[in-house]
Amino acid sequence: MQNDNMIVTAPSQSHSVEPGAQLQPHRSSFWMLTLGTLGVVYGDIGTSPLYALKESLAAAAAGGTVTREMVFGIVSLILWALIFIVTIKYVLFILRADNNGEGGTLTLMALAQRAMGHNILVIALLGMVGAALFYGDAIITPAISVLSAVEGLKLASPAFEHYVLPLSLVIMIGLFAVQSHGTARVAAWFGPITAMWFALMALGGILHLADDPSILAAISPTYGIAFLATHGTPGLLALGAVFLAVTGAEALYADMGHFGRRPIQTAWLGFVLPCLALNYLGQGALLLADPGKIENPFFLLYPDWALLPMVAMATVATIIASQAVITGAFSLTQQAIQLGLLPRMEIRWTSETEKGQIYVPKVNFLLLLAVLFLVIMFRSSSALAHAYGIAVTGTMVVTAIMAFFVVWRFWKWPLWASVAVIVPFLLVDMIFLAANALKIPQGGWMPLLVGALLVTLMMTWRRGTRILFEKTRKVDVPLLELIGMLEKSQPHRVRGTAVFMTSDPDTAPAALLHNLKHNKILHEQNVVLTVKTEDAPRVADNERVRIEHLGGSFWRATMSFGYMEAPNIPRGLALLRKQGFKFDIMTTSFFVSRRSIRPSVHGGMPFWQDKLFISLAKSASDATDFFQIPTGRVVEVGTQVTV
Repeated sequence: MQNDNMIVTAPSQSHSVEPGAQLQPHRSSFWMLTLGTLGVVYGDIGTSPLYALKESLAAAAAGGTVTREMVFGIVSLILWALIFIVTIKYVLFILRADNNGEGGTLTLMALAQRAMGHNILVIALLGMVGAALFYGDAIITPAISVLSAVEGLKLASPAFEHYVLPLSLVIMIGLFAVQSHGTARVAAWFGPITAMWFALMALGGILHLADDPSILAAISPTYGIAFLATHGTPGLLALGAVFLAVTGAEALYADMGHFGRRPIQTAWLGFVLPCLALNYLGQGALLLADPGKIENPFFLLYPDWALLPMVAMATVATIIASQAVITGAFSLTQQAIQLGLLPRMEIRWTSETEKGQIYVPKVNFLLLLAVLFLVIMFRSSSALAHAYGIAVTGTMVVTAIMAFFVVWRFWKWPLWASVAVIVPFLLVDMIFLAANALKIPQGGWMPLLVGALLVTLMMTWRRGTRILFEKTRKVDVPLLELIGMLEKSQPHRVRGTAVFMTSDPDTAPAALLHNLKHNKILHEQNVVLTVKTEDAPRVADNERVRIEHLGGSFWRATMSFGYMEAPNIPRGLALLRKQGFKFDIMTTSFFVSRRSIRPSVHGGMPFWQDKLFISLAKSASDATDFFQIPTGRVVEVGTQVTV
């Protein structure tokens, strides 16, 4: 048996913002925020130099010799991927598509739904696909990042080769084990450590530019275009690996709410991009001088005495990058629950001051299992590279499509202007997606399989909750009709307030009907409460709750929460005092319907999907905990429903 979800999505009328509108941070905190972005926002993209150039050249050479033409072409493609995709698309354009300062795939979906309406299935489907592929990214990033860092030990001594896999597994287990304690204390060190990492990458590149200064010519895009034009299928495979250099670009958008647009833009343009460019140019110069160093051009940038310290530094940097992705997965889960795409799950807050510091035990455990499975199955960063690109390219394609709807209908640009801006981004993303699709047999199937499973779960949950809502509404009694009947035939009255929770404010809640039928009583004050999730990330307290008197002892209340907020019903009801409604938690009982769901042969979904929906409903966390209602004040009433 499982409680009703009681979360419905509703368009927000009072939270519209101008595109790009955002509060600017005070000057005193601006540079601290900018430093903070280095660890959280740029941790992932900052570990790409460990493997991006090596894997791209390995794909281009296809087992043969690395040529000068290949080095120039690949370095040029990497630099222009960073310029076009990260700088122009994300830093300068997509960051303007914020929802009250928040960003991310589901934020973009909420904006698109606000502009196009909630009944457009394609937008909801795009949001689900983008979210599902992000989970794929959250699985692969810790695995490939930590493996690529620890593999540097093999350069120090071949004897370390047998320790790479066990050490990587230990680091993964430790990383996920500490999640429940929160990252607030160590997060303060993320920015400075990652800043040092970027500085060391830039220094390594600068030290080797003198090996062959002609590599600076790779800044011209003509080398990349010529490489693709002359290398056929190996060129496309290499292009798929080039995309590894921009993995983590989605984090710029997803983490906007934590840092603000300006600090993210400043950190990228003023520090991160120059450091990455210098490192890739340095690796290119190193390989032009000695193509035999293709085994690991990143770590070979540094002298022998610095190798082990750099491996240690790389390991710390990859742990920070993995932490950022894991935290992103927790935030995405919270948003998906609030938007009705996933069943309720236990969410713990690990910091009293940082709203974004949350821990989702179920997601943490599943991510750990998936990461360990990947490391054991693929065993090396090179093998994992085949699986990485397609998850990120898929997410970027989804972002570009949803951005079109936002630009056209929400920003109200002319159709021709919207198409002219979005199509170049979409075209580049589709080319990279096609290049990565060639790697599906080698490992690209993995994120696609994870994505397909998660989209199936989300669609089943969304469809099942809608069918459940429609079925119960058919047999429910209109609320106003019931109030009229009770005024004519008064039941026995008891002191206190009763709050009946329902997803449909127009019909009498099942718990109310059962209370009247079996207990034959009615409280002095009866509130029919509906909880709604808005299209905005947060809702102001003065807009949190609305109440109307329906006659007699009945009131109808609507409580609104943003999709990034944790619903707290007692705190919301306390706000009613300002509207003249007396509320005392100690004399209030909360009545919640607990539904036992049974599959139906003639239901609205296939039988297998009915069974899946029922298992999801059973796995959902208790409504009492989710809405933060004191357990001693809750009365649960059971009903049976078929879907």
